[in-house]
Amino acid sequence: MKLLLDENLSDRIIRSVIDLYPGSTHVKTVNLMHTEDALIWEYARIYDFVIVSKDSDFHQRSLLHGHPPKFIYLRIGNSPTSKIVEILRDQFDVISQFGSTETESILVLG
Repeated sequence: MKLLLDENLSDRIIRSVIDLYPGSTHVKTVNLMHTEDALIWEYARIYDFVIVSKDSDFHQRSLLHGHPPKFIYLRIGNSPTSKIVEILRDQFDVISQFGSTETESILVLG
């Protein structure tokens, strides 16, 4: 499963989780910084990414449109990058199971 990290998350997270989520990237890497959520959503859909964000707008979009793409909503407030890495690594089994289900669109982690 490939993750697409939103701009509200550090791009440094990728190098700490790439072993678990090969092919993952950050919106900065694919020139989607400071762009509309709809463009990020469409990019993730086309290229088979799961969006990871702390942005509630993606949560609303996911409720309205379903998947693809799937969305991981990090409800963690202002947390250090190390905490986000810890969540993505510690919750790997849960995230992998979420990625393989046909019915779930949103995974909330906190």
